[in-house]
Parts: sequence; C-alpha cells; structure tokens
Amino acid sequence: MLRIAVLIFGCLALALGAYLCTTGVGHGGVPTLMGGAIIVLGTLFERWRYHNRNASADGDWQATGERFVDPSTGKSVEVLYDARSGERRYREVAGGQERG
Repeated sequence: MLRIAVLIFGCLALALGAYLCTTGVGHGGVPTLMGGAIIVLGTLFERWRYHNRNASADGDWQATGERFVDPSTGKSVEVLYDARSGERRYREVAGGQERG
C-alpha cells in the first residue's frame, strides 16, 4: 500500500515537473521532474534489488510445530521454515485447531 502511494506521488511529481518545463512557469520544473524520476525509479529498483533470490516455492519447507489462530482471518495456521533461505511461511491448516 505504501509502495503504491509513493509511486503515485512520484508520478504526480513527474507530471508536474513536465508541465512546469513545457510552460516555462517558474524555475522549479527541472528539479521537480528529476525528483519525481528519482522517486519512481528508486521505488521500482528497490523491489527488484532487494528481492530474496534464495527463496523458491520448491524450497525444503519443514513444519516448525508452531500453530496459532490468525487474528485477521480467525483461521488456524502453521509455520513452515526453509533452512536454506531462512524464510518463514504461514499455511492455513484445514480444520485444524490451535495447539498451545
């Protein structure tokens, strides 16, 4: 959600900078255009650059024995762990009850 808001803000800054550059109103067109470009490109680059390359759907997922009720859905979920990447995932337990 925050990422989308930042992208929208960056696109608005790009549009405003382009408008100011084409109309010649004031001297803020180029800095606004550059700022918007930096925001948009930085946000898109961040998603690509910091993606977990070791994570895969085919990982060696092992149940940790942890189970809990997800407060947002009210459903029982269990925790899976991939020792190779260190990633944790949560999977809904069909008809499962919470274990303490």
